[in-house]
Amino acid sequence: MGGNGIVSRSAASSLRLRSGMGLPVGKHIVPDKPLPVNDELIWDNGTAFPEPCIDRIADTVGKYEALAWMCGGLSFFASLGFLAWWNDKASKIPFVSKKKTMA
Repeated sequence: MGGNGIVSRSAASSLRLRSGMGLPVGKHIVPDKPLPVNDELIWDNGTAFPEPCIDRIADTVGKYEALAWMCGGLSFFASLGFLAWWNDKASKIPFVSKKKTMA
């Protein structure tokens, strides 16, 4: 019975230390003062330069350029759907002719 205590203590100490490796992104910082107002908008992944959660694409693509790209893409897919509807062979011949079944 005495051996189980030694095994559990050694397993607990080795699991607690994680074999000396530590955490994958460094130590967690426990806040000791109130967080800033927009703290949830910053993605802090443990690197030296935390990045914002919302990508800043608005500086490179203007509002009207984005609108033009969106309208162009939607019109392309609308025309593709119209061509598929217009060229639908199943609706043009809804049944099999008797000549093909009798032969």
